[in-house]
Amino acid sequence: MPEPFEPRIVAFFCNWCTYLAADLAGTSRLKYAPNARVVRVMCSGRIDPQFVLEAFARGADGVLIGGCHPGDCHYQEGNYKCLRRFRLLKRLAAEMGIEDQRLRLEWISASEGDRVRAVMNDMVERVRALGPLSHREEAVPA
Repeated sequence: MPEPFEPRIVAFFCNWCTYLAADLAGTSRLKYAPNARVVRVMCSGRIDPQFVLEAFARGADGVLIGGCHPGDCHYQEGNYKCLRRFRLLKRLAAEMGIEDQRLRLEWISASEGDRVRAVMNDMVERVRALGPLSHREEAVPA
């Protein structure tokens, strides 16, 4: 009997907000799916589109980007830069045949540990329903 599909998700989290919210979720013992590998970046605006494409190329089934709420960025406009790149990435991913629900952007502040749990669980369930990314067999081993 084959094992049930467990999606691999790469999460790029802003150091000042979303990463701290994930830490708060952990210290508050809020349980969420362990399918994501979190990559801390100083600002969501520093996420190069190549990071996201590389994550998919190396076998990620989904990518989650988390940043400060608009207007609350520690680097003033980094999250607006992230939003512009995210819109570009959505179009590019669609052209590459990657389903819309595999790439997600969320604004999560440092005090929203419960929101990290909800978003992570929701992302895992959505990607699980989609199944593995079609090119996984061709992916470069991590």
